[in-house]
Amino acid sequence: MPTREVGRTADVSFEDLGIVPAICSALVEMGFEEPSPIQVQAVPALLAGRDVVGQAQTGTGKTAAFAIPALQRLSADGPRPQVLVLTPTRELALQVAEEVSRIGAHIGAREAAIYGGQPIERQIRALRAGVDVVVGTPGRLLDHLRRATLRLSGIRFVVLDEGDEMLDMGFIDDIETILQALPEGRQTALFSATVPPPIQRLTQRYLRDPIVLRATPEHLVAPLIEQAYYEVRGMDRATALCRILDVEDISRAIVFCRTKRGVDELAAVLQARGYPCEAIHGDMAQPQRDRAMARFRDGAGELLVATDVAARGLDIEGVSHVINYDIAQSPEQHVHRIGRTGRAGRAGIALTLIGPREWKQLRAFAEVTGARIVRRIVPTEADVALAARDSFRRQLAEALQADDLGAFVDLAQELAEEYPAVRVAAAAIKIAMDGARPAAEAAGAAERDHGGDGRAGPRQSPGDSQRLFVNVGSRQGVQAADVVRAVGAGTGLPPAAVSAVDVHEDFTFIEVPRDQAAAAIAGLRRWRVAGRPVNAEPARPRGSG
Repeated sequence: MPTREVGRTADVSFEDLGIVPAICSALVEMGFEEPSPIQVQAVPALLAGRDVVGQAQTGTGKTAAFAIPALQRLSADGPRPQVLVLTPTRELALQVAEEVSRIGAHIGAREAAIYGGQPIERQIRALRAGVDVVVGTPGRLLDHLRRATLRLSGIRFVVLDEGDEMLDMGFIDDIETILQALPEGRQTALFSATVPPPIQRLTQRYLRDPIVLRATPEHLVAPLIEQAYYEVRGMDRATALCRILDVEDISRAIVFCRTKRGVDELAAVLQARGYPCEAIHGDMAQPQRDRAMARFRDGAGELLVATDVAARGLDIEGVSHVINYDIAQSPEQHVHRIGRTGRAGRAGIALTLIGPREWKQLRAFAEVTGARIVRRIVPTEADVALAARDSFRRQLAEALQADDLGAFVDLAQELAEEYPAVRVAAAAIKIAMDGARPAAEAAGAAERDHGGDGRAGPRQSPGDSQRLFVNVGSRQGVQAADVVRAVGAGTGLPPAAVSAVDVHEDFTFIEVPRDQAAAAIAGLRRWRVAGRPVNAEPARPRGSG
């Protein structure tokens, strides 16, 4: 079987692959800017009716690589179901079914996830109602075949996803039983990170003259950059990122997101929490991108949030960190990203945030590139507080070396005549570290155009109040009254004490009396919205350093 090595392909659009407008529109809505290397090779081959073996890791875009042609080749008046996808785990079955639903949103396709651990009666009802695509685990699919609640006579397209993992889990006999029950003329695709002998035998027996695509480059060298990862488990990813930003010594950083929508949402959250950042992606007009880049280069923004396409070709001096907020889709993309730091012989740091299922993918990047990627623990609030204290101490030490303290020395001497010098210094430090926002800034911060859609209560004097950031908003069904009640339940504060509640799509600002801020934060963190815990923290600009 001939093998094609799948490398980086520049300037190829989804339209170039022969994808119909309805599916292209869905991909745009999902925020994807360009096809991944495996999609560039696999989609045209599958649309042409060829069987395909794709050697590709999780996260390389392989789900869309088979979902797009499978959905595009559906027959409107054909039998149901027409597409069958086998996955090793129920988690992957749900993930694939969700992506199929989003890609097929404008063509009326219906899908069902079939897996163990869910009442089979619910699945039977879904199958009887009629679905185009069935995504399932081998054991539960066999249960339905034995009950005759799943008929395979209309299957035209079958996918074996993560074949080597199904082999490791002992599903090879179940897979063969299912394949033998399928119509002979169907099209077959197999995707697997590795192709061990049992998988090779499977392809020889059940695939017809397949094209073999390999999306795992063998000669890829990562730059000499310190690499680390954080596993974000049970924590809001944006909160984890902010804690990392607070403890890292960052001069300038590029933060990569997978989609355009992800860039917009993360930039809005970072700006709301007081982090100076710029954003660029493919939907922005060129003058807008140029202005953002100019501000980032000039130091007005410490962070640049970007998609891979928008950041392509960037060569910016002084980028100390690259942060993969979303893990890259391929080893090439990972290397391209982290190469934005450590330029001109300088040291650089690349940090990656991963979910539990993404460790295998990151490990594959390390193996392919020969890089060492060490594990770090997400900083705690105590770590952040200690870092802020150390940063402020460094700033004080630098200020003490300055020659422009004359007027301040006179004031300090006056105060020292009335109070102990240590208490004078401590009071000055307290005022500085409390970081009360200027009145004009506090009044205008919630007016930023991040989609604010709820407001309650007058503003208090900034010296008497503390502005808080809460990580839920209208998208989660939150209204201003809900926030006020949550604060009251946790602290006993009357509603009138909670002022300037500004509810945005994904976050909320409130103001509370400064001496009640800690209690309000604790109360909000006991609140749950749609079953998820809420995070609250002071909303104020970061100190430098």
